[in-house]
Amino acid sequence: MARILSERDVAILKKSAPECTGLFCAGSGGPYRSVLPPLANHYAADAEDFHVRLERLDDDDLRYLTGLILDGSESLGCVPPEYVEVFLTFVDNRLGRDAALAILQSYESEGGCAL
Repeated sequence: MARILSERDVAILKKSAPECTGLFCAGSGGPYRSVLPPLANHYAADAEDFHVRLERLDDDDLRYLTGLILDGSESLGCVPPEYVEVFLTFVDNRLGRDAALAILQSYESEGGCAL
């Protein structure tokens, strides 16, 4: 589901990627429609860096993103699989196995890439 990023979304993106100055995808030229795909594809140098950036988020930020993933507002479709694995492990460690499994189920049923 394409959405316009809220102030909270932008704050989370900038917390995890302080170098973020614009909210447009360099590849498509369109506005970001999710937080995690640009974090993974435009700011994180690799899966380890993605994890370091996730560590900047507090549990409230993580619960918020998890809720958006589960309601279909936040897309993982464009996030590389190895980064999804990092995210799932991170959620498992911080929010618990049930949250990680729910996200995995959502990810597996999601189709396509929503910027």
